[in-house]
Amino acid sequence: MPQTTRRPKLYEALIPVVFLTLLISVNVFIFGDDALGGSNQMVLILSAAVAALVAIRIGHRWETLHKGIVKAIGSAMSAILILFLIGSLAGTWLLSGIVPSMIYYGLQILNPTIFLVAACVVSAIVSLATGSSWSTVATLGVALLGIGRTLGIPEGIIGGAIISGAYFGDKMSPLSDTTNLAPAMAGTDLFTHIRYMAWTTVPSISIALIIFMVIGLTRAQDGAINDIQPVLTAIDDTFRISPLLFLVPALVITLIIRKVPALPALLAGTLAGGIFALIFQPHIVYQVSGVEDPFAVAAYMAVMKAMYTNISVVTDHEMVNSLLQTGGMSGMLNTVWLIICAMIFGGIMESSGLLQRITQSVIKLAHNTGSLVASTAGTCLFFNITASDQYLAIVVPGRMFADTYKKRGLSPQNLSRTLEDSGTVTSVLVPWNTCGATQSAVLGVPTLAFLPYAFFNLISPFMTVLFAYLNIRISRLTRKGAGKEPPPKEASA
Repeated sequence: MPQTTRRPKLYEALIPVVFLTLLISVNVFIFGDDALGGSNQMVLILSAAVAALVAIRIGHRWETLHKGIVKAIGSAMSAILILFLIGSLAGTWLLSGIVPSMIYYGLQILNPTIFLVAACVVSAIVSLATGSSWSTVATLGVALLGIGRTLGIPEGIIGGAIISGAYFGDKMSPLSDTTNLAPAMAGTDLFTHIRYMAWTTVPSISIALIIFMVIGLTRAQDGAINDIQPVLTAIDDTFRISPLLFLVPALVITLIIRKVPALPALLAGTLAGGIFALIFQPHIVYQVSGVEDPFAVAAYMAVMKAMYTNISVVTDHEMVNSLLQTGGMSGMLNTVWLIICAMIFGGIMESSGLLQRITQSVIKLAHNTGSLVASTAGTCLFFNITASDQYLAIVVPGRMFADTYKKRGLSPQNLSRTLEDSGTVTSVLVPWNTCGATQSAVLGVPTLAFLPYAFFNLISPFMTVLFAYLNIRISRLTRKGAGKEPPPKEASA
């Protein structure tokens, strides 16, 4: 018999979302930082079950929902594979002394007053050059976190500075997948999108940098500075520190700039880290492997362990010991579990039409340009929370709102800018989103710890909505479809 379904009512579409929101809130309250250890995953599974019951009630068959789940998980496989390789890369970069060298040299250059600003700016530059916030956080971000900790700065603030810079660069880079995806969904070209996005992005990052500078000045006045000399001595006594080790990060950055896909680039960085470990840190290789002789066996065991499991390097400084440990691929399994559970929920919600029903209702509430942009931003955030994936948070709202923007005489770059200002940057602020879960796992900092300090990510959605309500840089369609700016004193549409 042919499958007969009916359009879900709004309250039906909201049932799984309300259930998820309430249970996640209870979960975080009870488990705290341990919520990602498995309880949040179970909440997502239970919410998916509720969504499935609603979908079946309106006529969908389980086979349809199952295909939606498989499709959603398939869309996340690239992120999962990258996550695994990032775990391996972190392991070999610790074993080879790359991360310790970054910490060692960084401590001698940076100080608490300028550290947060410098961390944000450097992360932005690297992410802009590579087009990848993930690679930036996994490589430079990990080193910056170690430096900041030794300077006595709370890890949540450090994480916020790193995330702010990395997502600014990712958002503005022509090499970024989301920067290419947003204009494709909206119907504009890449460089028009980037130029138009700069109007909201530059003020957002400028405000974030000012806040980080104020925090740095305040902490310096409070005397929150640790003596870094014992840290430098502990690292120098344990590792062979050399600028030559930076050839490996340079290799990875070069490969990404040359548009080599992320997976082979990260694998190359992982293997290069293993080779440099054998050259520069043979004593660490013996320590990690637990094998005294022969060196070939110790080398094989140490590099393999660094790539797939927990390793740690012991020094005579307790705080340094906490920095010199990593989980390899196995350390990412919990995050992969979370991502898969999130995709199960998102897959059912999308394949059953429940998400589309909610967004269609949102569109009806947008009566002018400001409310339309606000509705778009809110929808992107909604998809980041419910579908748990930044690509869905760009693609689905992009499809949903494209015609509405055109009918109201708005150029497509208005939509593409809003998709990035709200979809790309807020994904990392949701603990169960693929981005939030990944960056939290890579940095070892809970999402809710860095969320209050990811100022750029928090400011961006409000900035794009503010520009819309004030009618600043709102490009409108001409008869030929080209965008033009409205007169400066024209009232909001």
